[in-house]
Amino acid sequence: MIYYIIAFILVAIDQITKWLVVKNMTLGESIEIMPQFFYLTSHRNSGAAWGMLQGQMWLFYIVTLIVVGVIVYFMREYRHGYPLLNVGFAFLLGGAIGNFIDRIRIQEVIDFFDFTILGYNFPIFNVADSALTIGVVIVIILMIYDEWQTKKGEKA
Repeated sequence: MIYYIIAFILVAIDQITKWLVVKNMTLGESIEIMPQFFYLTSHRNSGAAWGMLQGQMWLFYIVTLIVVGVIVYFMREYRHGYPLLNVGFAFLLGGAIGNFIDRIRIQEVIDFFDFTILGYNFPIFNVADSALTIGVVIVIILMIYDEWQTKKGEKA
């Protein structure tokens, strides 16, 4: 249950921050937070990461529903004895639902975190995207660790 609460909190933070951006900034407006590094920029994306598959909402609806179903299945399957894995799943679930709400509600995703890293203007993103990334990193690290432990056990 705690993992669903984590997902819910992430969705709430995501939706509140997006609401604040829409309420207080005009589309395309950018506020400098750290010169030449971090800006808040009001942006909309009707595609996926890096603007891929622009306007393919039907695909995002289907993929998101499948992904949410798979995440919930794994959260139930691994609910005992895998707390960090379930934290990763909670972040994935919260991120997927956060962007799904935007896609259903306004047929695009509200983005606003805008970074320039070593001269590269990184694609603008949001809290849900961050949650998805953190969730993927946690799950991948745990999979690699589990594989390493398995191979270590086979050698012993």
